[in-house]
Amino acid sequence: MEKARPLWANSLQFVFACISYAVGLGNVWRFPYLCQMYGGGSFLVPYIIMLIVEGMPLLYLELAVGQRMRQGSIGAWRTISPYLSGVGVASVVVSFFLSMYYNVINAWAFWYLFHSFQDPLPWSVCPLNGNHTGYDEECEKASSTQYFWWCISRRHCPIACSSSTSSGASRSTEPPMASCTCSLPRYGLKRKGPTGTPHLSCHLPGWVGRGKGGEWANAVPTEADVSPPGCGRSVEYLQSLDHLLSQIEQLANPKAWINAATQIFFSLGLGFGSLIAFASYNEPSNNCQKHAIIVSLINSFTSIFASIVTFSIYGFKATFNYENCLKKVSLLLTNTFDLEDGFLTASNLEQVKGYLASAYPSKYSEMFPQIKNCSLESELDTAVQGTGLAFIVYTEAIKNMEVSQLWSVLYFFMLLMLGIGSMLGNTAAILTPLTDSKIISSHLPKEAISGLVCLVNCAIGMVFTMEAGNYWFDIFNDYAATLSLLLIVLVETIAVCYVYGLRRFESDLKAMTGRAVSWYWKVMWAGVSPLLIVSLFVFYLSDYILTGTLKYQAWDASQGQLVTKDYPAYALAVIGLLVASSTMCIPLAALGTFVQRRLKRGDADPVA
Repeated sequence: MEKARPLWANSLQFVFACISYAVGLGNVWRFPYLCQMYGGGSFLVPYIIMLIVEGMPLLYLELAVGQRMRQGSIGAWRTISPYLSGVGVASVVVSFFLSMYYNVINAWAFWYLFHSFQDPLPWSVCPLNGNHTGYDEECEKASSTQYFWWCISRRHCPIACSSSTSSGASRSTEPPMASCTCSLPRYGLKRKGPTGTPHLSCHLPGWVGRGKGGEWANAVPTEADVSPPGCGRSVEYLQSLDHLLSQIEQLANPKAWINAATQIFFSLGLGFGSLIAFASYNEPSNNCQKHAIIVSLINSFTSIFASIVTFSIYGFKATFNYENCLKKVSLLLTNTFDLEDGFLTASNLEQVKGYLASAYPSKYSEMFPQIKNCSLESELDTAVQGTGLAFIVYTEAIKNMEVSQLWSVLYFFMLLMLGIGSMLGNTAAILTPLTDSKIISSHLPKEAISGLVCLVNCAIGMVFTMEAGNYWFDIFNDYAATLSLLLIVLVETIAVCYVYGLRRFESDLKAMTGRAVSWYWKVMWAGVSPLLIVSLFVFYLSDYILTGTLKYQAWDASQGQLVTKDYPAYALAVIGLLVASSTMCIPLAALGTFVQRRLKRGDADPVA
């Protein structure tokens, strides 16, 4: 008798696990960036269209496959065809790569959370120089938050301050075990089988509360306002008619549509095998179509909600930087030309600068390099994504808020919960195929398999705790799960529709759930979604080819800012291996199955 498969306690637990996995850091640090880059609210048009034609159909497909086959990714695709077992192996490899560096993000969030209880916050002020006569020169050139992220934290946490991928590659940071510390809760939560960590990011409404005071609608806050100055300016700016009209042309920009499709694709976690693993523990009669729609809509709503919060932070940060810039320029001009204190204001600054340039040309030209061009619009247009948004822009805003320690604790706790939820989903994509394997499970219990996976993950993840660990993190984040996932999901769709058979799959779903599959899902699976994935795949390949040598952002201590550099040859080799190690699993597994069958057929032939 086949061993009974464990099941979710109820469908709500399954839905929460899927939401916990799908709603992750990309919702907080990438979607707002894309909105900022591609027209603000107008970006929602391609985003919602891609959600309908790509996100929900492919999510439904993966959930249906897992629920029908009742196995992890490797076993599910092997059941469809023995030649497709490599698809599941590729998913496991990509999930393994992701879980290696995702653990480090959690370590960063944990480290910042630990330091959030200090007063003042350690990233709010620049440290003193060696002589204690002033502030550190590098920190003054950059900012206290940038300096803490790139330089201070590297002594305690896996963050790099070197200017290349090789600098300090053999020197570890002070306590690299921070990365392994985050493996302990993952082991404890996953060792017993299918469990999720449903999290509702209740901290986000708090940020909205900070942005809903008088400054949300007014330029000048009143005493009753609960929001910091400038919180509403970025939202108002992005919603303004002039901005929308200037950015509406982004709808004709192919990159806006491509990035919308890519964001939907990766935000839902398609191709990793986690969704198939989660669905394999469902009752066969579970309505996975309804759950696919619910998870897709909640994931997208969270992204939009997080964008409102992020734009509030952008507005506050932009206003703060703009006012500081005005103060510095006003002070410089006042001291240089002996102007009356308080004479210079934001309204007359440009007029006075023009007068001084014409009245005192030589004196003004000498100090001209020190005069910064203060522009609120340029500050609002500055867009950042990834770790730069999470650990620099947000901390820049937090340090200037009242009760900054409280907001810092809440923010980094939310970040940690988002990371753990997504990390557990990726771990499920690895563990489920391993525990489903009769060869492995017959020799090792689930607890031992979970422990070994977490231990190996932690050991290899030590690479990211080196001084140049942040650059290796960028390599894995940018290239370990891009082309690979597109190829995996493309093969998945073709396998279901044209290998297993769309009519056969449709009849299976009707037999399980008692509901017929509508024409919409069949059209998306058989035609629209595969064509869209092929378009994305071609775009990525052409973009890499046209870009030439791949580049990365390196921290230059002498300038106190990021500079663009070419990846060295060995880094390009690692990138190639990352892509090939997962994508080549598909053809190699098919070839191995073909050879194995031919050999068996040859052994079975009668001897003359």
